[in-house]
Amino acid sequence: MKESLLYDKLPKGKVRCNVCGHHCLIAPGYRGICRVRSNINGVLYSLNYGLCIAAAIDPIEKKPIYHFWPRTETYSFAAVGCNMHCPWCQNYEISQTPNNEYVVEGDEVTPGEHVARALKFMTPSISYTYSEPTVFFEYALETMKLAREKGLKNIWVSNGFMSEEMLREILPYLDAANIDIKGPDDEFYAKHCGGNLKTIINNLKTMQKADIHIELTTLFIPGLNDEEYQIKKLVAAIVENLGLEVPWHISRFFPAWRMLNAHVTLLETLHLARSIAQKAGLKYIYIGNV
Repeated sequence: MKESLLYDKLPKGKVRCNVCGHHCLIAPGYRGICRVRSNINGVLYSLNYGLCIAAAIDPIEKKPIYHFWPRTETYSFAAVGCNMHCPWCQNYEISQTPNNEYVVEGDEVTPGEHVARALKFMTPSISYTYSEPTVFFEYALETMKLAREKGLKNIWVSNGFMSEEMLREILPYLDAANIDIKGPDDEFYAKHCGGNLKTIINNLKTMQKADIHIELTTLFIPGLNDEEYQIKKLVAAIVENLGLEVPWHISRFFPAWRMLNAHVTLLETLHLARSIAQKAGLKYIYIGNV
């Protein structure tokens, strides 16, 4: 547990968390939307700091990132939690916890130990991934600083719904990111995920201006975001805001978490999305999870 770096103290012991785009107002004894930030006697704490729920050595292409240090391995780790609660989550076992008992799980691993592991296994980068690194921001940031000192690259795999304040903190140490673009507009996010697309696009623009390598991923889910008009709207937003050079990964959905009765994404949908993107001028389009 560690005191949060980004929050405001308010009257009556309340706090305003400034880590992600929700900017949760949290009363004493309660937690934010992520369920891993708690107001304890008027102080906001990150409950998952130093608690590693998953760690592995992955091919960088698994993130997926294809245009940054290709054909290398990356040391990857996560703490529990997420600031979105998408019912189709493919990593719900670690992202959609703690459960109703509010137990924050994980093994104690220090930032220095993560860096030592990356060096031991000779991976040129560390990836903050699997769940949502925004909600273990302090843990990630300390690791990123140590990694940079040792010449390692830092990669975020994220939903992109972080606050401007948090993004400014990590930018000096961030080298690459894959950002999950879940749907075509704010309405989609409000209905299914929480958050909004506008904040995510603005964060992506900030990353681009800072010369951070970015790639995008979209999971196409039957009946939710796979209509042709939705795909066209999403592609138009990518092209208008981020240009034609940004790589886009089109991913196939398989039933998970609260959508176990949903259908697997048709291959025709993925091919349609690729065709729409090609016609719009996107240069790097990849179909995955097939």
